[in-house]
Amino acid sequence: MTQTIELLAPGGDVDSIKAAIVAGADAVYCGLEQFNARNRAENISFDQLNGILRLAHNHNVQVFLTLNIIIIESEIPAFIRLLNKLCKTSIDGIILQDLGMLYVAKKHFPELKVHGSTQLTTHNDGQIKFLKILNVNRVNLSRELDIEEIRSLTRTAHENSIMTEVFVHGSNCLSFSGLCYMSSVFEGKSGNRGMCSQPCRNQYITTPAGKQFPLNLKDNSAYRDLADLAEAKVDSLKIEGRIKKFHYVYTVVQTWRQQLKKLYSNHTISNDNAVLYKVFNRGFTNGFLAGRLHRDMFIDNPRDNSALHLAKTFTAEEGNNLERAKKQLYAEKTEIIVAVQDKISRLNIDKAPLTITCAGQENMPLQVTLITPETSITLTSEFHLRKGPAADNTINSTNLTRLLKNIKHTEYYIEDIVFDDLQSDLLLPFKQLTALKNKIFATITPSQQTGGPVTLPRLTKQEPQALQPTLSLLISSEKDLSLCQGVDEVYFQIPNCLDQDLSYYQDLFRKNEALKPWFPAVLIGEYYHRAVQLLHSMSPRKIVTNNSGIAYEAYSHGITWVAGPHLNTVNSYSLLCLKETFNCSGAFISNELNNFQLRAIKGPDNFPLYYSMYHPIVLMTSRQCLFQQITGCEKSILDSSCIKNCQRNTPLETFDKGCITVEKTKGNYHTLYNNHNYLNTDIAHDNFNMFNHFFIDLRDIETETTVTVGKKEIVQRFDDFIRGNDPSGVELRKHIQPTTHKQYKKGI
Repeated sequence: MTQTIELLAPGGDVDSIKAAIVAGADAVYCGLEQFNARNRAENISFDQLNGILRLAHNHNVQVFLTLNIIIIESEIPAFIRLLNKLCKTSIDGIILQDLGMLYVAKKHFPELKVHGSTQLTTHNDGQIKFLKILNVNRVNLSRELDIEEIRSLTRTAHENSIMTEVFVHGSNCLSFSGLCYMSSVFEGKSGNRGMCSQPCRNQYITTPAGKQFPLNLKDNSAYRDLADLAEAKVDSLKIEGRIKKFHYVYTVVQTWRQQLKKLYSNHTISNDNAVLYKVFNRGFTNGFLAGRLHRDMFIDNPRDNSALHLAKTFTAEEGNNLERAKKQLYAEKTEIIVAVQDKISRLNIDKAPLTITCAGQENMPLQVTLITPETSITLTSEFHLRKGPAADNTINSTNLTRLLKNIKHTEYYIEDIVFDDLQSDLLLPFKQLTALKNKIFATITPSQQTGGPVTLPRLTKQEPQALQPTLSLLISSEKDLSLCQGVDEVYFQIPNCLDQDLSYYQDLFRKNEALKPWFPAVLIGEYYHRAVQLLHSMSPRKIVTNNSGIAYEAYSHGITWVAGPHLNTVNSYSLLCLKETFNCSGAFISNELNNFQLRAIKGPDNFPLYYSMYHPIVLMTSRQCLFQQITGCEKSILDSSCIKNCQRNTPLETFDKGCITVEKTKGNYHTLYNNHNYLNTDIAHDNFNMFNHFFIDLRDIETETTVTVGKKEIVQRFDDFIRGNDPSGVELRKHIQPTTHKQYKKGI
């Protein structure tokens, strides 16, 4: 086999990065102490980063930095300062989720290689083309995809000069990444901010199916599927685990490296994954990759499965087996830790010494020689040295040390400055000293920035206008078409999985020209292509899309489109990105933001802003069947008929959050909803004249929230309220109970 595939390892701390290097990783991904989606990992400091880069590159290992969270307005200056600093390093790539920061990177930092984060949940052709426009050169494909879907998307990616990265080992999320708001709603800890508290792995009140951990998936392992991934021509195999310790990283990376060696030498790849069971695991499944969404993908225990798995291989009675397994694993783990510690102790991330020698005489150029462990380079000043009284521009140790103080931010430290061959009391003009300093830094730092540090132009907030917001609403049933009368914008929900019902939706929109399509966040494979077919067949005047693939199609064909709430828009540059890059005609602002975070956003001119004032709160969307573990199901495998025909709703009881709703409707994936709907009437007063449209979701989704009046009256009361009739707000809160808007109070 001639193809080589990158083995990408997690680096939650320095020891894990070292372990990945000695175990045979081709690349590592790691996060700094801010702006990354694993803030529970130890992470690394920027000062450590340069040493890590030096160490990794000396071992032919690339380093990618995770900056993969959504960025709120107040953080943007610090984020830009960080990008400027990164341009002065040899970083091999940055991983981004936020649309605004993707826009900033493209426009102001084109020298940085950008990877699309798994939080972008990339799962269709249009999304890849959308990211291509934003200069993304690698994309992490959604972990829910099967091998045929991965093969197809990799082909599209390569046609667009984009590499694909596939998750092959580690913790599985039950939700599509970037579309999980469960931790945000329950704990105020947003998964889109790297703070996920993993409530899906919590214990729940025992379900009718007898499960205590009904949302807990086994870990992913594609160990036995390597040949299929190679045949699909994926570029990178990603191992999850930035919260895991160094011995875990070493064991998993080394095991995968051995498997790759077998592949490269055309040997039969191994089916023996026993070593992977010796470190933390929840059991293993390749269900997503195999396209076999079986109930066996779940495990009713979120803790380490290593000892339980080993105990099953013994023949003695069970109680003794478990203790015996624990002792054996402890001994083996200790042995691994000692061995790996010995290996990584030989590596260090210390900065390299830099010796600077200065030579020159009056009326001659100054010669500065930079001596590093690898090389020696001499630089020459353009102007001649001259005699003069002692001053700040005299060439001496004190002045040079001050001039070069920022060397501490590079891979080097100044070990010595030597003046043996320099005549005393010589100086250079300040301008020439600055030019020489720039030469020195250009020599010792692999700056990727062609100019000076980037300063973003200041965005100005639009002058307050006497806006009269209008009401928009979402429906999903023909019986609610009567609500269209007198409402500015009515949207109709398009399902995740359009099938033979494509003609139904074509007829629906043809007969109801005022009705506008609302596209969901997840549209995979053939279902995406059917959604595209629907889009082009009806030529709508406007759409809302939560999927960037549909956004790409709308942009490419001049269709007016609005960015939906699940595109996670939280800052001014996200709005600029949507408007300037994709000719977007408006956007929903994320409901995860609080009042003050919302007010900081500066919308572009002539760009309508939307806010969802009332809706059932989506906690997560999953490709897996959730009923098997909760109510039970006669079918052990979720298939296409389940997607097409299944329509069920059941409560899932928590110990402290009440009942959450599990819903499956025809043509859609499984969705978890919060027990209380979102209702925020404060927004109309707190953010006066910010929003052009207030939105309400009137789909028939059963939660604990009850509405005591009909939909027509609810619509009328919302319309009256946003037109300034405050008593209508009181009536709304009385007729819709219980509700919550704690996300608006807390923010992210």
